Amino acid sequence: MKNTILLVLLALLLVALPGAAGEGGVRARHGMVVSVSPPGTDVGVAILKKGGNAVDAAIATAFALAVTYPAAGNIGGGGFMLVHPAGKGGPVCIEYRETAPAAATKSMFARGASELGHRAVGVPGTVRGMALAHRRFARLPWKDLIMPAVHLAEKGFRLNARLADSLNNLLAAAEDFPELQRVFGKAGGGDWREGDRLVQSDLARTLRLIAEQGPDAFYAGPIARQIAAEMKSGGGLITAADLAAYRAHARRPIHGTYRGHDVYAPPPPSSGGTCLVEMLNILECFDLKKLGRGSPETMHVMIEAMRRAYCDRARYLGDPAFTKIPDHLTDKAYGRKLAAAIDRKKATPSESLAGDIALAPEGDSTTHFSVIDKDGMAVANTYTLERSYGSRVVVKGAGFLLNNEMIDFNWRPGHTDRKGAIGTPPNLIAPGKRMLSSQTPTIVARDGKVVLITGSPGSRTIINTVLNVLVNVLNFDMDIASAVAAPRLHHQWFPDEARFEGIDAHPEAMTALRKLGHRLVRTRQGDAHSIMVDPRTGERIGAADRRIHGKAAGY
Repeated sequence: MKNTILLVLLALLLVALPGAAGEGGVRARHGMVVSVSPPGTDVGVAILKKGGNAVDAAIATAFALAVTYPAAGNIGGGGFMLVHPAGKGGPVCIEYRETAPAAATKSMFARGASELGHRAVGVPGTVRGMALAHRRFARLPWKDLIMPAVHLAEKGFRLNARLADSLNNLLAAAEDFPELQRVFGKAGGGDWREGDRLVQSDLARTLRLIAEQGPDAFYAGPIARQIAAEMKSGGGLITAADLAAYRAHARRPIHGTYRGHDVYAPPPPSSGGTCLVEMLNILECFDLKKLGRGSPETMHVMIEAMRRAYCDRARYLGDPAFTKIPDHLTDKAYGRKLAAAIDRKKATPSESLAGDIALAPEGDSTTHFSVIDKDGMAVANTYTLERSYGSRVVVKGAGFLLNNEMIDFNWRPGHTDRKGAIGTPPNLIAPGKRMLSSQTPTIVARDGKVVLITGSPGSRTIINTVLNVLVNVLNFDMDIASAVAAPRLHHQWFPDEARFEGIDAHPEAMTALRKLGHRLVRTRQGDAHSIMVDPRTGERIGAADRRIHGKAAGY
């Protein structure tokens, strides 16, 4: 066991030359990892090099990011891992979304309630999710996959400029959270700077317990007792019984086809797969390549597809254990029906789609990483604390942040407004219920072989970030780096506005869209760390999204 851990650490030192950087991204022959955190990426590549498969590397990367990207990497949150095995067996979604505590009620959050603090915390799922993925797919011992994260926490790692600024902003805005200040404040005071070393001793002890005792340490052992005590001291709802009852699930992914490709994405309680396939079915009715990527015609039909899918999201989607979700949403026939209703000469007012949804009177942080191994097994993993740094609650003595996922439920029953608040029944709070998510880790295959792995953070923008990447690659034949870097478009039904990263760069198209009736807003959207497989050579091509930070590396 010690020799295995030493081999992993040695491999980390050898990742300095992570694959040839060529046109369109970083290329490697065997395996590739792309994430927001360079140390997290390096951990994943080291696991691949020592014989681990893509799931081994994904688990190791996820735990490493809990150390090196505390804004969203986590053990106190939840998410979705999409696995496309090499060879036999179809794709599987490991769903480890958080749940509402048993004491939660439909109307527990009054108007003006805080989105931070103990009451906003859902029962975490990440550790159970990683354990289920390990049990189903991994090759290497559980402990070996967590120990690199333990060492990063014990010995520390050097901050890049973006993370240093993020921590400084967090500390300035979270004065009411003393344990957060103690854990993430700089020893001796002052601001964090690029190159400073962040050491997290409490987190190292917590991760070591998980490595040595397994996931039960978190859900029924010493860490569970720390979480329950933290909840009690802060007026939170999660109990030891809530933690002990938590289960992750292996679910069948949403499957669609688009331009000869198979598209796999997570099922409910994620809205990602359903909305993505619904939008692709609509767009398949239009010759986007002929219209042109930057044309107002292409952007118009994309906006209209988004508008309709997000309206269906509000009307129908939630935890499938609590609400019946109609089958037709991902049918090709339904996509054609929606496409036929799009007026090519005029924007559809969002309010006209509301139907039976009564509109009230007017009054990010997640992270994604992608992995592929030498055999072709692929993993797309998106997980979150909800807001950046979650609830801001650090479990006393345990060194990790808890999520604020309860805000992903519909807080105000019956209140759906034009500003974007949703109060429809499928996603109202209930004990044990999983809150609706927009996480969309996505794998695209052709003839059974993976060709694209992608996903993103960004709350409700996530699904449309993935849609933009897929359209760029599958309609317009962009290389993966260009597809990731291209400006992104978003519409989410309400508010009735189209957000676009390229407003200033495309003035003529913007004028045309405004004439069609679209309201346009500047934005910055997503962080889509992605991988493509070169169909000619089989090379893995990784593209780190530079909107935040990141690294693509392989061997």
